[in-house]
Amino acid sequence: MRLLHSPIGSSVNPFLKVLITHSWAIKSATISDVYIANNILSGYSRCQESRLAHQLFDEIAQRDTVSWNTMIAGNVNRGDFDSAWDFLKNMKKCGLQLDGYTFGSLLKGVACAQQWGTGQQVHSMIVKMGYAENVYCGSALVDMYAKCGRVDDAVLVFEHMPECNSVSWNALISGYVQVGDRGTAFLLFACMEQEGLKIDDGTIAPLMTLLDDAEFYKPTMQIHGKAIKHGLEFENKVCNATITSYSQCGSIADAEKVFDGSFGARDLVTWNSIIGAYLVHNKEECAFNVFIDMQRLGFEPDIYSYTSIISACFDETHKKHGKSLHGLVIKRGLEQSVPVCNALTTMYLKSNSRSMVEPLSIFESMELKDRVSWNSILTGFSQIGLSEDALKFFGHMRLAILEIDHYSFSAVLRSCADLATLQLGQQVHVLALKSGLDSNEFVVSALIFMYAKCGIIEDARKSFEENPKDSSITWNSIIFAYAQHGQGHIALDLFSQMKRQEVKLDHITFVAVLTACSHNGLVEEGCKLLKTMECNYGIPLRMEHYACAVDLYGRAGRLEEAKALVESMPFEPNATVWQTLLGACRACGNIELASQVGNHLLDAEPEDHCTYVLLSDLYGHLRRWDERASVKRLMKQRGVKKVPGWSWIEIKNQVHAFKAEDRLHANCDDIYFVLGVFMDEIMRLYKVDDLEVLTY
Repeated sequence: MRLLHSPIGSSVNPFLKVLITHSWAIKSATISDVYIANNILSGYSRCQESRLAHQLFDEIAQRDTVSWNTMIAGNVNRGDFDSAWDFLKNMKKCGLQLDGYTFGSLLKGVACAQQWGTGQQVHSMIVKMGYAENVYCGSALVDMYAKCGRVDDAVLVFEHMPECNSVSWNALISGYVQVGDRGTAFLLFACMEQEGLKIDDGTIAPLMTLLDDAEFYKPTMQIHGKAIKHGLEFENKVCNATITSYSQCGSIADAEKVFDGSFGARDLVTWNSIIGAYLVHNKEECAFNVFIDMQRLGFEPDIYSYTSIISACFDETHKKHGKSLHGLVIKRGLEQSVPVCNALTTMYLKSNSRSMVEPLSIFESMELKDRVSWNSILTGFSQIGLSEDALKFFGHMRLAILEIDHYSFSAVLRSCADLATLQLGQQVHVLALKSGLDSNEFVVSALIFMYAKCGIIEDARKSFEENPKDSSITWNSIIFAYAQHGQGHIALDLFSQMKRQEVKLDHITFVAVLTACSHNGLVEEGCKLLKTMECNYGIPLRMEHYACAVDLYGRAGRLEEAKALVESMPFEPNATVWQTLLGACRACGNIELASQVGNHLLDAEPEDHCTYVLLSDLYGHLRRWDERASVKRLMKQRGVKKVPGWSWIEIKNQVHAFKAEDRLHANCDDIYFVLGVFMDEIMRLYKVDDLEVLTY
């Protein structure tokens, strides 16, 4: 039996070592020795070779408790708790004595399967068989209750243990970490130190996960110092948790130092941790380089590696990376991995906001789909403006007997809002009520948006008032709703209420309030907010705030101030800001500045039809026909087409869509006949001689 433990065999594949040992035992006729058979059985279990383990177990003539415990532990470790439980029942039938290792393995399986009720049964067996005071069983019970979210039960077990070791304390600390009780978790850590108990990676690593915000930077440094003091800084769990903690506390430099210092102790999680850290800090190129380095050094990426790095490939500069990663996924045989496919779907949706071809292709090729898969496509349809397709897809989701969650409801309500289909929106509202998701902050936000877009501001306010008001998401939505309805003063009153109730303000809150000021000519109020955002509220100005401010000045006819604001921006204005300024030029009739801004946009965004339309309309309004013809000619040369505007009307729960000069509707002759009657009546009533008639 030396081969399984010999240094000579350490470089051999573990599974191959077990096979060789098994062959040697058969050849030497020692396989009948239960000690040797159990060692081989343990080897197969560690290698996740359940079929060979079961086969050998069946061949052992004189099984002992170790044989059964090995099979129970093997099934637990590979996530098959039901099989482990069956082995336990058969073990009892065979009259074999359960011991601390049996219970320890079972409780580990209970914790992983989150089967708290079964855990209570095991607890009863432990008490009945006299193992209640066994430190190994007690620690396993504390761990089980803690991982099942029953921290109070874990404390009771802990307090009744005659002796608590580091494992028991670590299990209890992990329980408080899991429920987010930062104070108690760190208090227990301090008690461990006072009692002189051994601090190990199972103590430090969970605590690090609680330090996930800039305000915890100093505590992160202190816990890191404790890890160094106890010689744990190179332990994988501690190293990985420290990288993540520094990153979430805002210090990518410290995360890099920890990663660089862990050269000889890195595992796959270490590489994934630094990739995640770079992505959190928008350092996509660094993340791509790490992804390449890890493979060069022999670390095969796992599903987390792929989903993380794929999520970074959404902007124009990284599109090629996304395509390459898609090819690598296919090459590695992961094209049917649901998380990877979901990440690819999201990547294509973000990188191309005008097409659903690639996301749908991935979705349709998936043999298995989860809720994320369906919601990604539904959200894609909604965000891209294919609202009718979104509604049809939502119907398919319901027919597929798929559980509809708050993401689904939010997306479909947004589509109802875009189509202004009030009746359909109300039906979705009823479905959300039946599902118990009507009070979810994202669903409430979508309901407010839907009712506001359908013109029913009273129902939007009702949805806001009838639900919890502790989230900025719902406050932002109702402020936007009143802003869009031209009720700026009410929007500002809601903003004041939001501050009084100490709801956390975010950058979207200020976009909503600035929009309200812009739409209602509240220039001074908007300017004051713009100047005090960072100093009073700690929210730095973003691109969208500048766009709102430019619109605010433009609508008020203060074009010079709008221009000065754009010129003073601390970063390069994007197309939205320039288009907003162009709109302000059009409103103020400043042809010279409009031409400058328009030419800049035509160079920067040659495929966007909006700039051409704005310039063409402006030149036409000022009767500068040569310039207008020049813009139309350039538009034609570049193959840019104006995207037609659509109108929707809902009749008897059916949506009808129209565009200018549309003759596709089945009842178009009747529709145009009625329109003609209306136009005749208008001309008769108002006696208009030179009325521009709709072009049919």
